[in-house]
Amino acid sequence: MEVGAVTRFEVLRSALGRQLLDELAGQEVTPNTALRVGTELRRRYPADLVAAALAQHELRLQARSKFSRAMQMFFTRPGLEQSSSEVVARHRAARYAPFGRVADLCCGIGGDMLALAGAGRCVRAVDRDPLHLRMAEANAEAGGVASRVTVSESDVRDIDLAGVEAVFIDPARRSGQRRMATGQSEPPLRWCLDLAAQVAPVGIKAAPGISGDTIPGDWELEFVAVGGGLKEATAWSPALATAARRATILPGGHTLTPRPGAKVPVAAPGAFLVDPSPAVTRAGLVEELARMLGAWKIDEQIAFLSSDVAMDTPFGRTLRVIDSAPWNQKQLAGRLRALDIGAADIRRRGLAGDVDQLRRSLKLSGTRRATIVMTRVHDRPWGLICIAQP
Repeated sequence: MEVGAVTRFEVLRSALGRQLLDELAGQEVTPNTALRVGTELRRRYPADLVAAALAQHELRLQARSKFSRAMQMFFTRPGLEQSSSEVVARHRAARYAPFGRVADLCCGIGGDMLALAGAGRCVRAVDRDPLHLRMAEANAEAGGVASRVTVSESDVRDIDLAGVEAVFIDPARRSGQRRMATGQSEPPLRWCLDLAAQVAPVGIKAAPGISGDTIPGDWELEFVAVGGGLKEATAWSPALATAARRATILPGGHTLTPRPGAKVPVAAPGAFLVDPSPAVTRAGLVEELARMLGAWKIDEQIAFLSSDVAMDTPFGRTLRVIDSAPWNQKQLAGRLRALDIGAADIRRRGLAGDVDQLRRSLKLSGTRRATIVMTRVHDRPWGLICIAQP
């Protein structure tokens, strides 16, 4: 990290920098207003401070979707992009409830650190990036947990974990990877897994695309979605694991784990279709969801579920089927016109096709909105036209 970046951050934390950031806090600076706002501020503040403050203010505005105290926190663009949102970090921190002293390794700007310390734990935050570490320290102050946080600038592989009761680690990007999907991380996934030999309770943050075969069989792999979007995964060591796999839906905290049961039948689509959350599909728990709902699969290999009764579940989106037939793209526009469809989302799973080209070719003009599902039924190309469940 360049020394200049740390210096600019310290200037932002000076009395004049805080005054300027406080002044900006109530403003929604947009690309259309940035030039005017910057020109006016440079009449009263040094130009380099204005530039740094405007950049920080822009990041704070973006961070509001992740952090409730975003307007008092500090970020870099990579640090914000790679940080866990507050709702995910708090969910994960609950797993550490029995422990009083936790190490947050590769802490970044401190998103998980805040959640871990927020429940009264003492947290040792470690990172080798001096700027991110200083931001983590400042963010601990903003979060009111500074008295419970100790920061250490170090490569996490060099620290002594004596006295630490549990560990959380968020390995950094490596070779262009945002987070490890196949073990490509820094430190490497193997090193992270081996932490459990030093401190038994370990949680490792991972990308949602992580391959299950990179995690030992006695560890838990949890996939987390916020609303309909899959956000990340966490590998939990045996000391923290409570299931082999888990799908979690936030903010409600709904979880689904493997349960034994009869094989789920495969049949033609019924009156309703459930598109499981990507957390459920990544965790390999589609059949568990089907048994929970009393639903069936429409194809052996496709993760769509169906039923003749309406299904209300946090683990997927339910649609009402208003048209179901073998896939015929030439007839699709006519079918949509007959159903008065004027706007459509297109969901493709198991069936090849150019979604953008299809959308352009439909030229819809009706009054209803629908979801077009391109999929397979009994291994045959199939199309469904669905509307939102009332």
